[in-house]
Amino acid sequence: MTLKPAAVVHSFRPRGARAALFASLAALGLASVFLACLFGPAPVPAGTAWRVLAALLHGGADVTDPAFTTIVRDIRLPRAALSWLVGAALGLSGCVYQGILRNPLADPFTLGVSTGAAFGASLAIFLGLASLPWLTALGLDPVPLAALAGAMAALAIVIALSRAGGGLRRETLVLAGIVTATFLSALISLLKSLGEESVFAPYFLAGLAIVARYSRELDILALGETQARMLGVKAARVRLYLLIGASLLAAASVAVAGVIGFVGLIVPHLARLTLGAEHRPLLAASALLGGILLVWSDVLARTVLPHGAELPAGVITALLGGPFFCLLLRARALGRTERP
Repeated sequence: MTLKPAAVVHSFRPRGARAALFASLAALGLASVFLACLFGPAPVPAGTAWRVLAALLHGGADVTDPAFTTIVRDIRLPRAALSWLVGAALGLSGCVYQGILRNPLADPFTLGVSTGAAFGASLAIFLGLASLPWLTALGLDPVPLAALAGAMAALAIVIALSRAGGGLRRETLVLAGIVTATFLSALISLLKSLGEESVFAPYFLAGLAIVARYSRELDILALGETQARMLGVKAARVRLYLLIGASLLAAASVAVAGVIGFVGLIVPHLARLTLGAEHRPLLAASALLGGILLVWSDVLARTVLPHGAELPAGVITALLGGPFFCLLLRARALGRTERP
């Protein structure tokens, strides 16, 4: 008899409550994308933005000011939608890393994947690959491709170091990831000092498909290596597939939005506080919450400074995530001291 993961790890909420929560998060995500179109150096009235979007959806004539149409349809709507997708990818990726490593501090930075993607993109820019006409003629953008290659190379290095250190175990994975991330960060700094200067969907969908395929096995991996083997799960192979899927999600995000910290770290914690530890609903909630968080972080990034100046979205997520994580650590410490 095979024990299903759902029988091992239970959620805190009944299915009806979970469905209502997911519907609310999805509606909030759509509302956030719409509201994000209103804010910026040139504010757009809500009614005007709604007419622009209605004309876009229904193919009717747009009766608004052409300037507002350009701002909403061509600039802010694509930016808000991409912010949601990147946030969802980072939330999913962080949730998978925390599940694989059984480490609440794990996120795309832990295994050096984000740093590897950033190094790949930096190297492509430094070598002038971004302007190669033959790649452009083929419809390929070299920078995201280089980011993906860098992320996969970093993951391969981490796995090789981990196996050399005694097998594909979570402890050796974390240590190898820290070493790899530190080394690649130094190389990025070197490239910047030497020369200063969308392919999101395919990698996002590929990573999402892998994570969805092995999402149930995450619950079994949480039981430990020995128990996973007893339940018929090839832990090392499943862990490798999930690492590749999460790394694809992180690499796609870095390729189009740069390195954005804390989303993959704090979003799974927020989802876990509400839903418990079962990974299928946890992954869905992490994606929805991550998208909402990054949409509003991007809104703040482009509105908090005067005269149209913008901050990187990663600055906002760090300012929000740092204090939250300190509170989380404090709450965990208090919880341990209050246990009998």
